[in-house]
Amino acid sequence: MNPKLSICIPTFNRLHCLKSCLESILVSKNNYNINFEVCVSDNNPEGNARSLIDKYNQDFIINYQCNNSNIGLGKNIVESVSMATGEFVWILGNDDMLLPHTFKELDSLLNKPQIDYFYINSINLKSNLVNLESGPVDTTQLPKGLENFSKSKNSFQGDFFELVNPNISFDFMLGMFLSIFKREKWVDSKHVLNDKNLSDIKLYSSLDNTCPHVMIFAKAFHNSQVWFQSEPLSINMIGEREWDDLYPFVDAVRIPEVLDEYYKYGLPMKQYLKCKNFALKRFLPNLLLMIFSKKYSGLEYISFKKNIIFSMFFPNVYIYPFYYLLKKIKSRHS
Repeated sequence: MNPKLSICIPTFNRLHCLKSCLESILVSKNNYNINFEVCVSDNNPEGNARSLIDKYNQDFIINYQCNNSNIGLGKNIVESVSMATGEFVWILGNDDMLLPHTFKELDSLLNKPQIDYFYINSINLKSNLVNLESGPVDTTQLPKGLENFSKSKNSFQGDFFELVNPNISFDFMLGMFLSIFKREKWVDSKHVLNDKNLSDIKLYSSLDNTCPHVMIFAKAFHNSQVWFQSEPLSINMIGEREWDDLYPFVDAVRIPEVLDEYYKYGLPMKQYLKCKNFALKRFLPNLLLMIFSKKYSGLEYISFKKNIIFSMFFPNVYIYPFYYLLKKIKSRHS
């Protein structure tokens, strides 16, 4: 019998993070077991994760493959899902973790009728609050006062586009670790990706290799019933990603482009414009950071007409930086 859930982990180096991820799965399994598998696609051709995989493979099923070369982040995400056999798929980064009660909650959640897509809240954990080098993060003893990714406190069932709301997801479902979805619908819709763009290993050179999951979600689930789970079931590690220097580009360019994908599949115009205005609030500061960055910033992939001229029609581009400066001045004089 195929598993109910496939946990897919596209990984590249950072074995200390992957160890915490796998350990958290084991802790949740030991508390409450469900029918699941883990699929790990290793983007390091040397296969340096194999010994770690072998250790945890004694406790639960892990399907492991090592790519012959670095195929890029986006394609590795898609590759990890192609390994899955479960009814539902959950893509985790190697720096994400489950909570001890996750599987117990999922046992009832995944049996909700007519739900194709679940958007599951997560706890933000800054990496400087834990010592990753000393061993796996103890998910039973997390630091106090951690914030949730989504500030919304009410779970609900609704239409897919109800999730396109900054109060629920400020990055409009860009974070792959927040989504559990029907694998069959993913498979039927992954043709929307441009294989040439997806295969470009230059980080974030296109929407396809930045967030292929979102492009597939927009196609696969735009007519689906969804469930938003306000109670967190995962931990999102902040501060361990190699691409942090590229966040201004992702924030200014790729996140607004995600909204274009939703609009293409039926997101109402009023909702689209409202969300786009929100998404562009840091556009000017981010653009300046890219221009003056001494590292690879993604600036070469900005279209003057599409990303700059079009963005200037949204009032938050001007209002938010002004508001932010006033707030800073006020705080200095208080």
